[in-house]
Amino acid sequence: MTPAAVLAATLLGAAPAAAQDRQAGFADDLLGRWDLTVETARGTYPSWLEVRLRTETELMGRFVGRVGSVRHVGDIDFAAGRLSFRVPMQYEPGTDELVFEGTLRGDRIEGTALVENAEKLRFTAVRAPVLAASRRAEWGAPAPLVDGADLAGWQGRSGPAAPCWEVADGILATRGRCTDLVTAAVFRDFRLHAELKLPPGSNSGIYLRGRYEVQIQDTAGKALDPLRMGGIYGFIAPSVDAARPAGEWQTLDVELVGRRVTVVLNGTTIIDGQEIPGITGGALDSDEGAPGPIMLQGDHGAIELRNLTIAVPR
Repeated sequence: MTPAAVLAATLLGAAPAAAQDRQAGFADDLLGRWDLTVETARGTYPSWLEVRLRTETELMGRFVGRVGSVRHVGDIDFAAGRLSFRVPMQYEPGTDELVFEGTLRGDRIEGTALVENAEKLRFTAVRAPVLAASRRAEWGAPAPLVDGADLAGWQGRSGPAAPCWEVADGILATRGRCTDLVTAAVFRDFRLHAELKLPPGSNSGIYLRGRYEVQIQDTAGKALDPLRMGGIYGFIAPSVDAARPAGEWQTLDVELVGRRVTVVLNGTTIIDGQEIPGITGGALDSDEGAPGPIMLQGDHGAIELRNLTIAVPR
C-alpha cells in the first residue's frame, strides 16, 4: 500500500492492511503453549513458549530456556505465518538476548534461534498437549525407588552416578556438585514420597517426569516465591512457608495427574491441584505427552534422601 493509500484509508476510518490482519484474529493459530526442541552440534535441548494476547491486536509471551526459570518475552511479532521473538538473557553465556525466528505450518513451527554465545541453531516447536486427567486416580501400593543398598534402577544424566551419589544405611546422598540422577523407569501419573535433608545454603530439586522441577532449597523463613522450597520452579509459589531449617529431616509428598500437581511439605499442603504450564529449566526433554523418569538434581548442591517411594494408578 502506497503512503497515499494509507493516508486515504486512515481518513476513511479504515486501518492499514497490517492492522486489519491483526484485528481479524491474526494470531489465533499461534496462541497457546509450544514445546520447543533446539538442535546443537552436541545434541538437542528442550525449551518452551507460551503466546497470549496482550491486547486485541498485540501479543505477549513467556519462555523457558535450557536452564533457569520462566521469563517474559521482550518482543514478539507474527505476520503472514512468520514468527519472531526476543527473550532477555538469564543464565545464557555471551549474549544480550535470545532471538528466535520461524515459520508456522499447521501445529508446527520451524526456524532458527540465536542463543548462547550468539550461536545460530535450528529449532522446532509443536503444540503442547493438554494432559487432562480422564478420571480420578486410584493408587496402588507405594514401591521403593531406592533399595537401601545401591544405585540399582538409577543412572547418571551425564557421566557415571557413582561415586558422587552413594547409598549407605538406606540414605541416598550427594555431598556436593554432582551429576543429576535419573530413574531407568518412567512414569505418567504418580504419588511420590521423599524424606530429605539439606545442609545450610544448599539447593537441589526433584524433577517430575524429568520435566517439572519441585524446588528443594534452604529457604525456611524467607518470603514465598516460585523459586523457593516446594515451589514448581518459576511457575507456582508455595501458598505457605512449611519448610524446616537446614539440617532437619523434612517430608515431601507430590501427586502429579496430567498437569495438575499437589505438593505437601512437612504435612502442610502448599500447592493444591494447580496446573503446571510447561517444562522448567533443566528438563530432560520437552515431550510432555510421554511418561518420564524421576530426576534428582545433583549439579547444584548436597542433599540426603531416604524412604523415596512412588505409587502409580491401579
